[in-house]
Amino acid sequence: MCAVQVVNTLTGYSLGVFGLLPRTIVGLPGIVTSPFLHGSWLHLIGNLLPFGVLSLMVCSDGLRRYVAVSATVILVGGGLVWVFGRGAYHVGASGWVFGLWVYVLARAWFQHSWGNLFTALVALVFYSGMLYGFIPRYGVSFESHIAGALAGYWAARTFATAPRRVTPKKES
Repeated sequence: MCAVQVVNTLTGYSLGVFGLLPRTIVGLPGIVTSPFLHGSWLHLIGNLLPFGVLSLMVCSDGLRRYVAVSATVILVGGGLVWVFGRGAYHVGASGWVFGLWVYVLARAWFQHSWGNLFTALVALVFYSGMLYGFIPRYGVSFESHIAGALAGYWAARTFATAPRRVTPKKES
């Protein structure tokens, strides 16, 4: 994201055309590219800290799970924005961030463990302000926030696995 932002800045923000433009053929690649594009350095910085922390929380399930959750959030969330979003370019990683956040919260519901519950509580306490991201505001893609959250919930439900239970060995 940072490398893309450097290129975007040096080219006068010309990469914005690779954002997600709903219901257009030209906007389809934006489903995948838009999370890596940002409208400004401030926009990028605002996404980086929660992205990093929540990514680490999801990585507690392993790198494969993180990649699967991220791909689901990007593709499903982006697809929902492409279908239902306002007719404007949508850029930024906030949909991905919302997806990771809701995944961490929903994982505690679907995978009952003290570790998941603790992680969800930490995410809820530190990032509860994200709830305001669901409120429509000018210049903010609340559609990406809602779609990312729905995709994160779906990923948690899809990838839910019961905690491993140790079964006692039968004595012969």
